[in-house]
Amino acid sequence: MPPRTPLPPYRRLPLLVTADGDLLDELLRLAAAGGTEVELAADPAAARARWTPAPLVLVGADQAQACLRARLPRRPRTVLVGRSDQLDPGTQVAELIGAEHVATLPAAEPWLVDRFAECAGEPPGGNPSRVVAVLGGRGGAGASVLAGGLAVTAARARLRTLLVDADPLGGGLDLVLGWEQLEGLRWPGLTGTDGRMDPPSLVRALPSRGDLVVLSWDRGALRHLPAEAMAATVDAARRGRDMVVLDLPRHLDDAAVVALQAADRALIVVPAELRATAAAARVVALAAPHCADLAVIVRGPAPGRLKAGEVARALGLPLAGTLRPEPGLCRGLERGEAPAASGKGPLAVLCQRLLDELTDVSAAGAA
Repeated sequence: MPPRTPLPPYRRLPLLVTADGDLLDELLRLAAAGGTEVELAADPAAARARWTPAPLVLVGADQAQACLRARLPRRPRTVLVGRSDQLDPGTQVAELIGAEHVATLPAAEPWLVDRFAECAGEPPGGNPSRVVAVLGGRGGAGASVLAGGLAVTAARARLRTLLVDADPLGGGLDLVLGWEQLEGLRWPGLTGTDGRMDPPSLVRALPSRGDLVVLSWDRGALRHLPAEAMAATVDAARRGRDMVVLDLPRHLDDAAVVALQAADRALIVVPAELRATAAAARVVALAAPHCADLAVIVRGPAPGRLKAGEVARALGLPLAGTLRPEPGLCRGLERGEAPAASGKGPLAVLCQRLLDELTDVSAAGAA
C-alpha cells in the first residue's frame, strides 16, 4: 500500500448560514474586514456537516426557523444575525436555536468584525489539532483497543492527547488503559455543560498521565449524554490538545453524531469475517453522511480466508490498514497494560503509521 500523504495544515473557517443575498454581502464585507475567509451554507441541510467543527457559526435571521426545525445540535459560539426589522422577537428565537448572541446590523458591525478577527488570529495554519474517530463494524471488533492504542502512541510521540469515550455501553476506556483507579472527572460530571469550556480547566479536571488525558464513563448508573456537552467538549479539545481520539458507539446517538462531524478522519474496525462485514455495512451507511474521510481497518484472523481488500471493496471504503492477531495484547489488557504502550507489535506499528498520516510527527520532531 503506498504511503498516505500527511494532511496539510488548515484553518477551520467561520460558517455563514443564510440565503439572504443582501445579508450575505454584508457579512462577507465584515469577514473581509476581520481578515478571514468563510464557508457558506444556504440552509441547515448544507450546514449540517460543517456545523460542529466551525470555530464560529452565524445564522441569518432568514434561516433561524429552518435551523430550529432541523434540530441542529447546540454548540458554542453561535450567533443569530440580521437587520433590526428581521430580529423581532430575535432573542426568543436565538434561545431556541442555542445562539449565545444576537447581532443586530448595522449596530453590531464592529463586534462582528472582532469575532471574525478572532478566527483569523488562530495559530498559522489554523488550530493544529487533529481529530480521529474510531467505530466498531460489529460488537467486539476491537475499536476501543485501537482508539486506546492511537491515543497512547500519540502521547508517546509527545503530542498532547485527549482520548474521549463516547460509547456509554463500552465498559469504560479507563479500563482499557488500566486507569480505573485514577482520580478525575468522568462524563457524568460534564453532562450539564452546554457552553464554551476553558481547555486548561478541562484537562486539569480529567484523569491523566503525562501527555495523555482521558474522558471516560464511571461505573455508576447510565446517564444520557447531551449533544451540547459533546459539542462543548470537542470544541475545548480542539483548542487545547494536539490530538483528539474519539471512541464512538456503532449506534450513533446525537452526541456521537456531533463527535463524528468534528472528526478529520473516521476508522471502522471490521474483523475479517463475512457476517462482520455485513454488519459493518450498516455502520458505514450511518456514519458516511457525517464524515467525508471514512476508512476501514480489517482485523485478523480470517477463518474463511476473507482478504482485507475484499472487505474494503464490499464496504466501498479505502483500506487504511490491517491488524494481525496479537495474543499477547489481550493478556496485557487483562493485566492493566495500556495497548501499544511498548511501541512494539502489530497494533503499535499500525497506530504509528495512522498517526503519521494524521499529523507530520517526524517533521515536528526534527524541527
